Amino acid sequence: MDKILLEPGNYYHIYNRGNNGQNIFFEKENYIFFLNRYDRYISPFCDTIAWVLLGNHFHFLIYVKNLQEVDIQKLEYSTVEKPKKIDVHLQFGHLFNSYAKAINKRYNRTGSLFEKNFERKKVDSVKYLKNLIHYIHNNPVHHRFAEEVWDYPWSSYGSLISNQKTNMNRRFVLEIFNSVEEFKLYHLQDQEYGDEINELLIDY
Repeated sequence: MDKILLEPGNYYHIYNRGNNGQNIFFEKENYIFFLNRYDRYISPFCDTIAWVLLGNHFHFLIYVKNLQEVDIQKLEYSTVEKPKKIDVHLQFGHLFNSYAKAINKRYNRTGSLFEKNFERKKVDSVKYLKNLIHYIHNNPVHHRFAEEVWDYPWSSYGSLISNQKTNMNRRFVLEIFNSVEEFKLYHLQDQEYGDEINELLIDY
């Protein structure tokens, strides 16, 4: 089945895992490198609402900006100085290809790093959006990488509750939860995800 297009003005759940379920992150430097490349290729095109990186997979919740919201001067590309068209799909391709090449070189490996073309699901309600944020941040707890949601370092939870500078759309996230306190409380409670999230659960 053809993948849906990432259309400006919409929210999407982006996710994928390593080929055959293998790890895509092996040490701390890999997580940092991936996030830096994400910021380089994706942040100019998308607002990031939530994210998590685990050993063999990742999740991002993004908003695709309208063209007039994109700062053309800040764009960076991996293959050409200036592309013929601005395309967020190509930017995700640049991100994953760039990361895979770096990992293959560093660890002297060959073949596909990721399982397939990245998955994407459109998010079309506030309830779905809030449940996804909860699901993404609780992923490390679900997979037993952490006891509590705030213990895991490679997710956006800490950035969203802090006052430190971030490239994420923290203001939007806290507005849909009304406050930092309600955001924290929501994450402590069990949530009924519904079929649209339960069917997407990735095994570790």
